[in-house]
Amino acid sequence: MSDRRATREALGETLIELANEGIAVVAVDADLSGSTTTARFGTAFPERFFNVGIAEQNMIGVAAGLAVEGMVPFTGSFAVFATGRAYDQVRNSVCYSGLDVKLAPTHAGITVGPDGGSHQMLEDIALMRVLPGMRVLVPADYVAAKAAIRLAATTPGPFYVRLGRAGVPVLYGDDHRFELDRVRVLREGIHITLAACGVMVEQALVAAEQLALDGIHAEVLDVATIKPLDAQGIAASARKTGAVVTCEEHSVIGGLGSAVAEALGELAPVPLARIGVRDVFGTSGEPAELMAHFGLTGADIARAARRLLERR
Repeated sequence: MSDRRATREALGETLIELANEGIAVVAVDADLSGSTTTARFGTAFPERFFNVGIAEQNMIGVAAGLAVEGMVPFTGSFAVFATGRAYDQVRNSVCYSGLDVKLAPTHAGITVGPDGGSHQMLEDIALMRVLPGMRVLVPADYVAAKAAIRLAATTPGPFYVRLGRAGVPVLYGDDHRFELDRVRVLREGIHITLAACGVMVEQALVAAEQLALDGIHAEVLDVATIKPLDAQGIAASARKTGAVVTCEEHSVIGGLGSAVAEALGELAPVPLARIGVRDVFGTSGEPAELMAHFGLTGADIARAARRLLERR
């Protein structure tokens, strides 16, 4: 793990690269282009950048129209607005119509920090993964975010790419390729599986180090694709270790933990614990403080893993 970069930094930069490669990407933003980094793309390709103002529903409608005309639109805004405020348009204009629109909002989860509970979107994965045809990607670092955006841009149909505000370690090399519906094993283990996504991949690796001090060898999975979920890959790890802890910066209801529980219930029933936000809204604070407050640190994951192994 090396320097820390926010996954949101990948959006504007990758769109510029894609446009230079001849891919018909455009960006539609809701007056947050500085924060989402689509402003960088707008500077490089002003004719492909559309700021619709504080109007997320219109943002999705404009993106849908651009997709009908053969463009590959990426929408900006914060996750709480891009999914919650514009849900009807995402459902009916994008998914129901099967349009080639890519939602790539930033500022997801509690690591938004001081903006508080009104802006800390903890329900977006649940909202997006239930929509027919929507693919849901939650990259763990800047490199994976670039690869996820590139995959979304070159794969037809709706995508949701969840990006964050806070810096996270760069886990992957520049040659990393994002594989749809494939978990990536970051650390081999035999005693318990830690299945994580997004910023929680770092914490799962920290937990694995702590558990190793006790002679517990945890397998760490980067579940970057929540939908379509690599159910077989997760089940294979569960059969190998016999217990699973899911780790997400999202509500435990409807997100990664729910998706993994559904898969294991059908394919490999094993003891399961879910690390995430427990049916509450967020609150104001610094990202590190909030991670501790909501029990999302590596130490919290390690404690949950030990309890699960005792129960097993």
